[in-house]
Formats: sequence, C-alpha cells, structure tokens
Amino acid sequence: MFAYCDRRTPWYAKTWAALVVAYALSPIDLIPDFIPVLGYLDDLILVPAGIALALRMIPADVMAEAREKALRLRSGQVTDPGGGMGKWGAVGIICIWLVVLALVGGFVYRLMKH
Repeated sequence: MFAYCDRRTPWYAKTWAALVVAYALSPIDLIPDFIPVLGYLDDLILVPAGIALALRMIPADVMAEAREKALRLRSGQVTDPGGGMGKWGAVGIICIWLVVLALVGGFVYRLMKH
C-alpha cells in the first residue's frame, strides 16, 4: 500500500495493481470455479503472476522505502500511515454493499410479490 500511494510509482503500475486486486476479488473468473481443478488454477496462477508483474513495475527505491515503512508500522513506530483513509475506505465499501443489498432486496421483493 505504501508503494501504491507513493507519487513516484508510475500510473501504469498502479493501474495494473488495481486490476489484479479487482480480478482477485471479482466473482467472475476466466475459468469458472465450478469446473474441477481448472476453476481454481486460474486464481492460483494469474493472481500471483499479476502481483509479481506489478512489483516489477514499481521502481526499486520506492519499494525499498515502502518495505521500510511497513517494517516500522509492524514494529509500532508508525501508528496511522494512511492518515485515516483506511476508515473512510471501509465506510465507503460498507455503503456500497448496503446499496447493493437494498437493490437485491428490492428485486427479490418484486419477484415474490408477483
């Protein structure tokens, strides 16, 4: 996260990293998960390969600084690296899920009503 938020990280590395995360969290896969073995194989190969490529796109000095910041955070020397953005991000995601649940609930209600 530190490297992603750094201004020196190229836009294409940030875009690629976001696409890899979106693919990893997406319920839609290249090979559906219900296909035995192959369904999970794409997740086991594509996601780590995408992460490795994203890490190669980030400049070495930026990665070194990000690793140092992560070590300081882990040891307790840094308390809030994101300036509170983690909380707002969580609130945003919760709001999105609530909207999705309300839309799905309304759809199911209409189906049951007819």
